[in-house]
Amino acid sequence: MSDEPDNLILVYLRRIDEKIDRLAAGQADLSRRVTSLETKVALLHGDFAAQSERIDRIETRLDRIERRLDIVPA
Repeated sequence: MSDEPDNLILVYLRRIDEKIDRLAAGQADLSRRVTSLETKVALLHGDFAAQSERIDRIETRLDRIERRLDIVPA
């Protein structure tokens, strides 16, 4: 009779261990996915900054063209 409780406890401990292993694997997967998202967001910020810089240069050129053609609004 003393073997049954020990075996039952071992069965439950093994189940808990398996669940913890699955949780750890899932957490590692989520961590990789979040890192990937952070990288993509950082790239988007860089792209937005580059577009903003290009728009600023175009605006400067347009202002210069308007001044040369003397079509600047009063």
